Amino acid sequence: MKRLKRSLSDEPQTVCLDRGVTMGSESRWGLDPMKYIGIFIVCLMVLTVLFSGSIILKDLPSDSRLRFFDFKPPNATEDVHHLQVTAQKDKLLGGLLPSGFDERSCLSRHESVLYHKELRQKPSSYLISRLRNYEALHKQCGPHTLLYNRSVELIKSGQYGGSADCNFLVWISYSGLGNRILTLASAFLYALLTNRVLLVDPGVNMPDLFCEPFPQVSWLLPPDFPIINQFGTFNQKSPHCYGYMVKHDIIGNSTGSILPPFIYLHLAHDYDDQDKLFFCDEDQSLLQKIPWLVMRTDNYFVPFLFLIPSFEQELNKLFPEKETIFHFLSRYLFHPTNSVWGLVMRYHKAYLANADEKLGIQIRVFDSGVGLFKYVLDQIFACMMKENLLPRINRGEPIVRPSEKQKTIAILITSLSPGYFEEFRNMYWENPTVTGEIVGVYQPSKEEHQQMEKLIHDRKALAEMYLLSLTDKLVTSAWSTFGYVAHGLGGLKPWILYKPVNQTAHNPPCARAASLEPCFHAPPYYDCKRKTGTDTSKIVPHVRHCEDVSWGLKLFDQKW
Repeated sequence: MKRLKRSLSDEPQTVCLDRGVTMGSESRWGLDPMKYIGIFIVCLMVLTVLFSGSIILKDLPSDSRLRFFDFKPPNATEDVHHLQVTAQKDKLLGGLLPSGFDERSCLSRHESVLYHKELRQKPSSYLISRLRNYEALHKQCGPHTLLYNRSVELIKSGQYGGSADCNFLVWISYSGLGNRILTLASAFLYALLTNRVLLVDPGVNMPDLFCEPFPQVSWLLPPDFPIINQFGTFNQKSPHCYGYMVKHDIIGNSTGSILPPFIYLHLAHDYDDQDKLFFCDEDQSLLQKIPWLVMRTDNYFVPFLFLIPSFEQELNKLFPEKETIFHFLSRYLFHPTNSVWGLVMRYHKAYLANADEKLGIQIRVFDSGVGLFKYVLDQIFACMMKENLLPRINRGEPIVRPSEKQKTIAILITSLSPGYFEEFRNMYWENPTVTGEIVGVYQPSKEEHQQMEKLIHDRKALAEMYLLSLTDKLVTSAWSTFGYVAHGLGGLKPWILYKPVNQTAHNPPCARAASLEPCFHAPPYYDCKRKTGTDTSKIVPHVRHCEDVSWGLKLFDQKW
């Protein structure tokens, strides 16, 4: 304490001494005229430099003047700034997204560009133009507008005179989340092709999962829509079902036939031959006259729209690259709400962001039972090794020290069961890799059972789809709409794990997808022109059978 007091008391003495010396020096300096001349010359030189600099900068463009003074040493902060600038330049994805939204209300709409890879292709100028036209139509005819209210009166009255201000397509919320995303994209494309306004049945939780995609006017069907309480009862035997009406000759193209104000379209997996006439040109010309179409489907039916001659030319103009359709539509329509985006960002930053390489593995088992299936695990391991997707382990050495910096790999596993995650985690924890990589294994949720339309379950499912879409490489399960959504959002061509047969691992275990597009699992096998059964994968070169569902249909670029 004495030493501390002594040093503290010395400090003001030192300051006083310095001030005294300084003042004395100034006094002596002030008496020397040569000092005045020297300081005058220095000031003159500084002013000359400043004047010259102002002249130079005056001739530079404004952004160059800013960069002239904006030098910063390269570091991590600079990299983040670069990402922010990139996002600012292309946050609308090359014109795919509309402007005019409050960014804070839906952070994912413009932040996702920081994490997703660039779009596989640039959207066509024609697609961008048609989307802006659709948004204008939606604003004019959407919920609670004058034209919408007039159109609703047609349903209330049950009478339709053959003329309507706007035409609508109502999508009924149905099936699991992956199916809902795929079918909603299909419904939107059909609405775009037929100049209809798409309205979305909110179901149990759609507004809690997705932001509004269109400016100013909602896409959600109002709760007072006259027949919204009947959606649960609509089926193939409903008198308003198109297939039922055709089967019983209630509706037709004949002149003078009475047209109803709305028709129910049953396009689910159990639809019959009459329901499937929806995909015929002649029936489309009739449906065009109906102001309200109400659709239930669990199929991604986009591939078959290319087999309808009246749509083909327009589709080719919208999507010159056929396999980008769902990629573009999903990035345009499906922006997670802030509650879901928070799940995505927190997990990504905590576990994935710093990895040199990210591998996603989406595991969907359709066999009954809960837990790990050994034959599924064996098939996944076989795929990883065959395709060199993961480093091999060294069981003979406790530690492997690479000569270079150790590469870090993050494996993101999504599965209802935790068993597969535990096997991967233990393998890379208990053994080093042959080449010295550090491998981390992560699984966000372990729900064990699919729980349709349960909010927290669907939030986690949507967050996991997005997390998978942010990986560098992706392995998905055959038949899984969850996997289709993930690789479509990310623009990733996945390795597809073939579906095991009779509880036996498939050989070969997996194959690389040739197209980004999802598979249409239940397409019609009917030639509308010849009115006979046919293999619809042979009609046009860009619609062929899927890699994972042998009877399904999928879009491919013709070079494949």
